[in-house]
Amino acid sequence: MIRKYAIIITAVFLLSLLVAAYKSPQLFVTSHSCQSCHNGLATPLGEDVSIGVDWRSSMMAHSSRDPYWQAAVRRETLVHPSAEAVIEDECSACHMPMARYSANAAGEKGTIFGHLPIVRAATHMDQLAADGVSCSMCHQIRKDKLGERESFTAGFVVDSETALGEREIFGPHDVDEGRKSLMKSASLFIPYQAEHIQSSELCASCHTLITHALDDDGEVIGEFPEQVPYLEWKHSSYSGSRSCQSCHMPEVEGKMMISGVLGKDREQFSRHVFRGGNFLMPRILNGNRHELGVAALPQELDTTARRTTEHLETSSAKIDILDAKVADGRLRVEVRIKNLAGHKLPSAYPSRRTWIRFAVHDEQDNLIFESGRINPDGSIAGNDNDRDKHLFEPHFEEISSAEDVQIYEPIMAGPDGKVTTVLLSAIRYLKDNRLLPDGFVKETAEEDCAVHGEARHDGDFQGGGDRIVYAVPVPAGKGPFMVRAALWHQPIGYRWAHNLEDQDAAEISRFVSYFNAFSASSAMALASTEITIRIR
Repeated sequence: MIRKYAIIITAVFLLSLLVAAYKSPQLFVTSHSCQSCHNGLATPLGEDVSIGVDWRSSMMAHSSRDPYWQAAVRRETLVHPSAEAVIEDECSACHMPMARYSANAAGEKGTIFGHLPIVRAATHMDQLAADGVSCSMCHQIRKDKLGERESFTAGFVVDSETALGEREIFGPHDVDEGRKSLMKSASLFIPYQAEHIQSSELCASCHTLITHALDDDGEVIGEFPEQVPYLEWKHSSYSGSRSCQSCHMPEVEGKMMISGVLGKDREQFSRHVFRGGNFLMPRILNGNRHELGVAALPQELDTTARRTTEHLETSSAKIDILDAKVADGRLRVEVRIKNLAGHKLPSAYPSRRTWIRFAVHDEQDNLIFESGRINPDGSIAGNDNDRDKHLFEPHFEEISSAEDVQIYEPIMAGPDGKVTTVLLSAIRYLKDNRLLPDGFVKETAEEDCAVHGEARHDGDFQGGGDRIVYAVPVPAGKGPFMVRAALWHQPIGYRWAHNLEDQDAAEISRFVSYFNAFSASSAMALASTEITIRIR
């Protein structure tokens, strides 16, 4: 009798799996199904612009392998243990989107740590999770709701009903019936032309992240705009003239084939390099490739890091000295920063910071004054927040002390009003003086992308950049003086790395060790200028 019931229970269980599989068709395939045709692409000058090669060394491809993200999510679940399942579901939405969307379509929550480590990815769902933000993810997003608030925080729509083999996939080009048939045979998707695939609203679905703030019991107590580069762009002069893709997926000049198999020359071939502001993580991934299950070749990640630094050096900012003079024993220098990006600088994840490093030397190159020196451990000399996690540097209009630093950054506060780097504890910004894009009017900005703190009242802090004065005591009768000013950038600030250590977990210890190993090269200069001031 017991055996009879066991057989019945087993049969019912297997039948339920079959029903679930029928109700939830396979929605995604890994990038391997696409790379065989979309690699082997070169410009007439011989430059490799293969879509698969460029993508697999990008942060999109490594979204699930990112050790900082893994450590940060682990910390959030330890701080809010009662909300662990909800946190993993929400945080997998953009970093393991194919696995999470598939799970949600089957009536389940997305998971993260069940798919880790990447090196042991065995099941189809594990492989989807490992593939990060992949081809059949972005190119299956439909135009429904894009640009609306409902589409933010991974609210994109993918057809979850049609079976694999009949599913639509979208691109910027019209595809003839012969090539449609070929692509269906090779990838199990049918390509269709769709304008929305090149719109900023497509990117906005994951790069506009409104989180739910939680109390100590895991209950929702509010919403918080964790990262909103799309809203920043929308409030700038770039909206309507330049899309996210125009900067982050630059087009190849002239015509290019987008496929190495029966390809056809196309205009406006977008490179899948996804240039951004994180030059540090490709180096960390490369240096720990075996432990993190990195598939991209070492030289490919080197190229991605180099492209990122070149992009930052040429397209992010300018710094100029507008005026400099000595009077009453002080050298007064007016510095102007211009933001060249189409959103705040820095933008996106709030661990990023940009600051002014300002120094004055005498004729013998002896240092007289310096503000904003970067230390070997990745901290900024004089920065209150790096010295004490409960403090932070205010926004300055004038600096006369080496202990003050102009840092363009977001500083978050929890319900108790204290500084925090726990994302799901944050309910507001104490400070957000990240450099504004051209055309951004801070007085009319909606709250989700507003300026916070002293910068809100600084008349020189406006759309396009900032102006600040340095007033430095100098020896009487001495000179000339060499003035150097540079704008520095760090994707993961010292405090954001080391605050993880508030909790004890393997993912946290591992990432902090990675950061410490790369701390001396964790920052770079975006732009610099210098001038010699002669005493008359």
